[in-house]
Amino acid sequence: MSAQEIQLMKLRVEEMEREAKKLRELQAAAESASSGAGGSDQGVPMETEEDRAMADSRSIFVGNVDYGATPEEIQGHFQACGTINRVTILCDKFTGHPKGYAYVEFAEPDFIDAALAMDNSLFRGRLIKVTAKRTNVPGFNRGRGRGVPRGGYRGGYRGGHRGGYGYSPYRARGRGRGRGF
Repeated sequence: MSAQEIQLMKLRVEEMEREAKKLRELQAAAESASSGAGGSDQGVPMETEEDRAMADSRSIFVGNVDYGATPEEIQGHFQACGTINRVTILCDKFTGHPKGYAYVEFAEPDFIDAALAMDNSLFRGRLIKVTAKRTNVPGFNRGRGRGVPRGGYRGGYRGGHRGGYGYSPYRARGRGRGRGF
């Protein structure tokens, strides 16, 4: 390597260090500006449990939605019911493809009754299912224990004198998932 090449490399390194220093200063300035203006929230306001419950009380679930439907089309379909705050089409987190259902949040809870009347209406050639959005209860369908089989035949003798007239696959067995038979 010649002395001239070494000198050029040193100049490039100095230039990169100056750029890195500028970037650090700009980043620090941006962070201080965002934390000073926004306070504790980082640009996105956190929803409280009450806010979510209120949003759920004025939202509907729309099932059997066409996979090619856009939020604007769904909004247009339900526009007659009242003012719409938000339309959410749920997508698979791995593939990004729509799951075939959506949530529509209205401005007022009173608009839900009109939207529920649109159950079994035709949207993009499909009969859509419209129900009131239910609030998820955290951990409701969890905690079945470790290694507990989920349904199916668990072995054992299933006939004879158990109070019934033989084995019936439709009779409740006491450990099912609460289908109310």
